[in-house]
Amino acid sequence: MSLMLSIDEPAPASAPRGFALFALGFRPFYLLASLFGAASIALWGLQATGLLSHPYLAGPLWHAHEMLFGFALAVITGFLFTAGRNWSNQPTPTGAPLAALCALWLAARLLVLTPWGWAAALANVAFPLAVAAALGRALVKGGSRRNYFFVALLCAMAAAAAAFHLQQLGVLAFPARASLQPVLDLLLFILAVMAGRVLPMFTNNGVPGAGAVRHPIVERAALGSLLALLAAHLLGAPDALLAALAAAAASSHLCRWLLWRPLRALRNPLVAILHVAYAWVPVHLALAAMAAIGWVPPSLATHALTAGAAGGLVIGMMTRTARGHTGRPLRADRLDIACYVLVTVAALLRVGLPLAWPQATGPALLASAACWSLGFALYALGYAPSLLRPRADGRPG
Repeated sequence: MSLMLSIDEPAPASAPRGFALFALGFRPFYLLASLFGAASIALWGLQATGLLSHPYLAGPLWHAHEMLFGFALAVITGFLFTAGRNWSNQPTPTGAPLAALCALWLAARLLVLTPWGWAAALANVAFPLAVAAALGRALVKGGSRRNYFFVALLCAMAAAAAAFHLQQLGVLAFPARASLQPVLDLLLFILAVMAGRVLPMFTNNGVPGAGAVRHPIVERAALGSLLALLAAHLLGAPDALLAALAAAAASSHLCRWLLWRPLRALRNPLVAILHVAYAWVPVHLALAAMAAIGWVPPSLATHALTAGAAGGLVIGMMTRTARGHTGRPLRADRLDIACYVLVTVAALLRVGLPLAWPQATGPALLASAACWSLGFALYALGYAPSLLRPRADGRPG
């Protein structure tokens, strides 16, 4: 199987000078995502706990919208533009086109704070469609058919964004969460596919003798169960069926994770964070099953996915791919480990503490927001110089 990202050990060299923010997709979008993730969650935590009188986001739905269509989609875009170049051997946006896409993403983030609902809707739908078009162009020219489905997933996210905004604008009448749940399912599917491609490979490369394997039957069951859950949500399946599907999906993803030898990966922090993050996938699905039958609040399942799985996989992949593609050694330093610990603790506080002690939900939310924001702020602070400058080994990108 071809590598999702070609990450080579860089040769020692003096750091070249210059400005390279728009040299490859991961550079601006990782920086934007880390800054936005740090600032928006800090402000949301203050608002949600009543410490901020003038809200940054207009309620939980807009917080969810911005984490999905702002933060997560920015990271996915940076990753796909970088990986897509390797999959297809064709260029993905750089320079002015990449800067224009960043400007569109920024416009979408700003417009949701204004009364201009239709403009916000247009920007938030246009961004994933523009990313899909740019990625699709490279994949088609390179004949990378096995990756076409990423284009379809981006288009599906655009459709979900359109549904959300049309509901907010009063054009469509259905619960707003009904347009966000499919996006959560799509996000989970994207993360599961990406993890399946890179996690066993990174484990075996980073931990000699680890023996991480992918079993075809387990792979089909794990990914198929997520698609079944997405279909069930779209069709409005009864809660009992949703619980059964989520429980089956949790079992298959737990089995998948165990086949990747997570305990052996703990020796390498750069790999260990990805395993810790993926462990949240079966936790999320188990909580989703319990939430469907009323045993736990649905928000715990949601945050096990977003703060736990997505947050951990994002910080892990942003450090690893940024190191590899800026010509830095593939070894986690103290700043990387601090980021990993902070984002992991944020998820534990947001999910574990309210689950064990519901009365502590408010303080848990505030403490979780502080850890998350500090983790991504540290990433932005530590990686900005590398993201802004050319590669240390003098290679393009």
